[in-house]
Amino acid sequence: MVDTEVIVVGAGPVGLTAAVELARRGVRCRVIDALPEPPRYAKAVGIQPRTLEVFEGLGVLREVLDAAEQMRGQIVYVDGAEVARLELTLPPGIPYRFVGLPQYLTERILCERLATTGVAVERGTRLTTFEQDGEGVTAVFADADGERTVRARYLVGCDGAHSVVRKTLGLSFEGAAFAEQYMLGDVELDWSQPRGYGVRSTRRVDGGADDLLVCIPLPGRGRYRVSMLVPDELALAPTAGRIEHGFEGGRKPELRHIQAVLDRLSPEPVTAANLRWSSVFRISHRIVDTYGRGRVFVAGDAAHIHPPTGAQGMNTGIQDAHGLAWKLAAAVAGVDAAGLLDSYDAERRPVGAEVVGRTVRSAREGIGAGESDPARVILREAQLSIDYGDSPLVASVKDSLDPRPGIRAPDAAGLTRAVAVFAVDLFSLLAGPDHTLLLYAGEDVDRDGLGALERLAAAARVAAHGRLDSYLVAAPGAAVETTRLPVIRDSETDFARVYAAVSGAAYVVRPDGYLGYVNRTPDVNDVTSYLKTTFR
Repeated sequence: MVDTEVIVVGAGPVGLTAAVELARRGVRCRVIDALPEPPRYAKAVGIQPRTLEVFEGLGVLREVLDAAEQMRGQIVYVDGAEVARLELTLPPGIPYRFVGLPQYLTERILCERLATTGVAVERGTRLTTFEQDGEGVTAVFADADGERTVRARYLVGCDGAHSVVRKTLGLSFEGAAFAEQYMLGDVELDWSQPRGYGVRSTRRVDGGADDLLVCIPLPGRGRYRVSMLVPDELALAPTAGRIEHGFEGGRKPELRHIQAVLDRLSPEPVTAANLRWSSVFRISHRIVDTYGRGRVFVAGDAAHIHPPTGAQGMNTGIQDAHGLAWKLAAAVAGVDAAGLLDSYDAERRPVGAEVVGRTVRSAREGIGAGESDPARVILREAQLSIDYGDSPLVASVKDSLDPRPGIRAPDAAGLTRAVAVFAVDLFSLLAGPDHTLLLYAGEDVDRDGLGALERLAAAARVAAHGRLDSYLVAAPGAAVETTRLPVIRDSETDFARVYAAVSGAAYVVRPDGYLGYVNRTPDVNDVTSYLKTTFR
């Protein structure tokens, strides 16, 4: 007997994403957080285009975009002179841009979404310890009323850099700490810098770290999250044997401390006002040896910590949770293939390791420093170039395919269906909780061809235990009126172009939006064999 199916420890953006993804798949879960109230500060502030795509599936995109500020680029100053201007320009076909939103608002939006599923965060509740066996996890919760034991099938630790889950599981967390300490503040600046642009300003200092100022725009008139090196009077003594990462210290930077740095480094005279929040901040860079053992997993800062450069941390953690939850849901339902949960570490740990290494370099040298392809840098920072091509859940490529299995499924515009007046994009069809099979019918499709596609769709749904939606994407003139499949008309031929589609082609998109299977001449056995890597 279990009290719940999944325990999620931590109610930050990562834990809330995991819980929403589980709950919308019908998985019973409990979410606990040691803090009695949600934090009220702007910890993480940047949301990447890929994360906005995730939020579309979670059903929170409108609320996020309503509250967010568009991030347009970054201006870099060295010794008072502008030396670079990075424009956050994405190629056509990417549906969303970069935005800034204080983390407490992101958490509020996700928490309200979670409440619609009937799940409430249990605040002021700590995980003290847990044990696992072959059937589940026995956890001990502690709150103001004492301790109690809770039995679950799985446990997910989203409890931050000082994770109790990680420590109890015995995972290593190798890495190091930056010698420098920083201070952060949420202020208003009365300057003429262009709206939506971050500012990075440095001044060379002999014999030490360069003096540094970073200003990230937030929603609101002239509002920024500023970060800078901490003055000696606020510096914290190193703590032996303790992970030094995150907000620390009882002494808070005051407006005068922030103004002193602005006076030294701002590209123009500016006055800081309306200090909403401030803190001293220390940075480490570490990653666990594995993202899970047995029935217990870690995600977000519990698995990887690194400099905040490029707003990669929260976004990487959200996508950890997004990639884990659909696999956990299959395991809870008993339809998972052997090794499905192991694929979480196989797919996400290489991503985490790359982010840790890259953000350390970016913190020292600036984003994209020394690289010759700005477009590639932007796609990577947007987290749109993640590739699971080596994953056991991705079909091998027999020939040259573009797009190929393992990459994010591209969006396509101008799709229509018989009962809808307005066109939609492909992502609106992929927002459900299950796998999606896309079958393409060209202008030359005949009755036999349609029959073959229908049989393939039926077999795929059986192989996926019903957890798969199928659509027939039809060329503008394709005669598909007799089919029993839902028809999506490729009215502007954008799908055919983006997917290099030929009649009879099949594409399986996983619940996390990545292509798992691409074949332009598929057969039933090939498709069902692929699905058996995920479903038993």
